[in-house]
Amino acid sequence: GEAGTTGLQIREKLGQRDDVVIVSIAPEKRKDAEAKAEILASVDLTILCLPDAAAKESVALADSLGDKSPRVLDASTAHRIAPGWTYGFPELAAGQGEAIAKARRVANPGCYATGAIAILRPLIDAGLIAPNHQLTINAVSGYSGGGKQMIEDFESGKASAFELYGLGLEHKHVPEIMVYGRLQIRPIFVPSVGKFRQGMLVSLPLALDDLPGRPQGGDLEAALAAHYAGRDHVRVVAAESSGVLEPEALNGTNDLEIRVFANEARRQAVIVARLDNLGKGASGAAVQNLQLMLGL
Repeated sequence: GEAGTTGLQIREKLGQRDDVVIVSIAPEKRKDAEAKAEILASVDLTILCLPDAAAKESVALADSLGDKSPRVLDASTAHRIAPGWTYGFPELAAGQGEAIAKARRVANPGCYATGAIAILRPLIDAGLIAPNHQLTINAVSGYSGGGKQMIEDFESGKASAFELYGLGLEHKHVPEIMVYGRLQIRPIFVPSVGKFRQGMLVSLPLALDDLPGRPQGGDLEAALAAHYAGRDHVRVVAAESSGVLEPEALNGTNDLEIRVFANEARRQAVIVARLDNLGKGASGAAVQNLQLMLGL
């Protein structure tokens, strides 16, 4: 799937390295099972940037190769909560990076899910949010995350400047947010898209008096900072006094920033994760996982 948005960026990033050799299937043979099996058997690791059904078919083909089966890094939604797969968010918890390094099958996280889980998991592990708390998660992404049709609509001027979508409340990232965020109650997730190509903000509003122990904003920030201490790609930074945050500052990087905006007088807080939806939300994360899996 190297012709898609994520695949193109992964290939570009890997093309700048001298410690990997990229092998590609001929475009006319991309649906030829025999040709696919031959190329899968020849490599150490394969990256899948395919629709879910095609990803499952490719994994089944890889599994059929026995001791010639390569390690698999799947960027689709197909295997993110599947048994036998390791979730490719190294900063999720202690030991997750080591688990990815050892895994034969790794599922690259979704972009929205990366931002949401980055906020949720440390706070739930710290007991500052109850797993059964009803939460609302809001997010805005650049249009590149919506696939070929959305990209065409925005770049041709057909799409409006800003759109809410997924209002059927069945977004494909919610299952992984629940599993790896350790939520017991399905959150209300409201995604949106703006007229900018890359960049993402994921926000979690909280009423502080509804949380266990009635914490202050500083308690939330401290728990997040402790969780990500020493991490290269996820960091907690001070919230801007202006109360304004734009989504594009981390474009082109594999970084994610978390800010806690709190109003103690009102006992309210909003926690915001900023990332590049095609960086830490897709291709950057894939290359980070590849490095761990291959010991690079």
